Parts: sequence; C-alpha cells; structure tokens
Amino acid sequence: MKKQHWKIAFFSLLTINIIIVGTIGYFIFSPGTSTIHNKSPKGEKVNFKINTSKNDLTKLINHYIHKEGLNGPIDYSVQLTDEVELYGLIKIFSQDVQLKMTFEPEAQKNGDLLLKQKSILIGNLNLPVEYVLKFIQKSYKFPDWVTIQPNKKTIYVALQSMKVNNEMIVHADRFDLKNDDISFTLQIPTK
Repeated sequence: MKKQHWKIAFFSLLTINIIIVGTIGYFIFSPGTSTIHNKSPKGEKVNFKINTSKNDLTKLINHYIHKEGLNGPIDYSVQLTDEVELYGLIKIFSQDVQLKMTFEPEAQKNGDLLLKQKSILIGNLNLPVEYVLKFIQKSYKFPDWVTIQPNKKTIYVALQSMKVNNEMIVHADRFDLKNDDISFTLQIPTK
C-alpha cells in the first residue's frame, strides 16, 4: 500500500508539471493580439526636430563651403551673429581688399530661408549692392538651391530643394539669430 501512495504522488506531481509546462508553452507560442509592424506605409515621412546654436551652425556652414568647394575669386566665410555676416578678400590691382556683407535671415512658411541684404563694405568703397550681388552671382559656383536676386537685394536659400543624402528634406522652422533660437525639421521618407 505504501508503494501505491508513492506512485499516486509521483504521477500527480508529473501531471501537474505537464499541465504547468503546457500552459506556459501555450502562452509563449500562441499568436497574440498585438502585431509588430515592420514596414511603414509608402510615402510617409519621419520628422526629426533639430535645435542648434549660432556657433555650431556657423561651423557647419563653413565646413560645407570648404567641403563643396564653393569658392571663386573671393575666399569667404560666414559668421552668424545677430545677422548673417559674409567675410571675404577680393583682389583688386594685386591688392587684397576686405569684403563684409550682412544679411537679415527670415525663415519662410514653406521652410526655405530668405537672406535680405542689410549692409556691404568693400574696403573704403561704397558700391551698389546690386552690382556686388551680380558680381558674386557670376563669379561663384553655388548649388542649384541657392538663388542670388541682385535686383531684390536678397539671397534665397531653397532648403526644400537641398538634397541631403538624396532623400532627406530640410525645413527651417525658426531662424532667430538675436535670441540664438534656430531650429530645423529634417524629413526622412520611409520606404
């Protein structure tokens, strides 16, 4: 009789273990109600907000000018202060003459950037802004998305047309240099 109690206890414990393992296995391997989406709908864009400072953006702009070889008869650089400042040296009669142009930036509703000419200084010469902008327009290689408009005294930077890795789109949200409040949205299409 003692042997039978042992057998009953053993098979009862075995049955309980099988039921527990079976129940756990059922919950692990049975399909759940939530699904994992591996693909985004075609044509959808993911937006990344980017906030930056004048100092960091100045470094990025000058790196881009140097990397893309956007040079010509004027060796120039850009400095962001309370306005956009362009500094350069022009050779006139074998002499280097300093150039400084200042622009007031304005973020457009479509995400592009408009630079309005504020002042120009070429050595001690007072040249018309239109003339200098025409000279720069003819003398420099600019990307397709930068348009110099001498008659309007502006430079239009079509950020929407700028190709970043041939897919990403840059959108200027805020460009307030006086308050160092600069933000962009980087739109990345999903495939």
